[in-house]
Amino acid sequence: MRQIVLDTETTGLDPEQGHRIIEIGCVEIVNRRLTGNHYQCYLNPEREIDEAAIEVHGLTREFLTDKPYFRQIESEFIDFVKGAELIIHNAPFDIGFLDSELAQTDSAASHMAQYCSILDTLLQAREKHPGQRNSLDALCKRYGVDNTQRQLHGALLDAEILADVYLLMTSGQSSLSLHEELTEATRAARRVRKLDPNRVPLPVIRPTAEELKAHRQRLKDIDTGSEQGCLWLSLEAPQ
Repeated sequence: MRQIVLDTETTGLDPEQGHRIIEIGCVEIVNRRLTGNHYQCYLNPEREIDEAAIEVHGLTREFLTDKPYFRQIESEFIDFVKGAELIIHNAPFDIGFLDSELAQTDSAASHMAQYCSILDTLLQAREKHPGQRNSLDALCKRYGVDNTQRQLHGALLDAEILADVYLLMTSGQSSLSLHEELTEATRAARRVRKLDPNRVPLPVIRPTAEELKAHRQRLKDIDTGSEQGCLWLSLEAPQ
């Protein structure tokens, strides 16, 4: 199964008010394993960015001036996600923006659902943890995912964090498979191994006088330099 964890940053909250996407970040998962493949791009929104949005992601109009327009990266973006299951936290927000961008191009399809299936991890988390906070930050804390670098939101960083959260939140079957693998490994380890009676004896290599002298000196150095002394010397001392 191929899945794409996706996040976007935008100029504001509502595409119907003309707000646009300014960053897309995607992380690939195949058969519940992160592949290391990702897609990320900044976009020129051709409009101003709300101050409240800048406080969230830190992306300014000046920074985005020389970045491509969505219509210029649309083909490569669709090629990356097409046929996969999109994993998105609060999917209606990101999908609403992506559908709005598609509607403004010459794309053959104006809805992401025509290219991908969509899984909303916010709905998934609410079903799993009813009555609790299920923001991405809250889920990071719940599942022990390090998000200390998340001082500002970034689409690729948030996608990477969500990928870790998603895999942990849905790890029941994975854990069962791992348990089965460990059980089989344990059985194999417990099997009696019969050694060949005609095997060649293992050679015993004894240290030379110089090697013994160097070893003793090393133990004395450890004993002198350590507050607790040298364990080996204490074991050798007469009781």
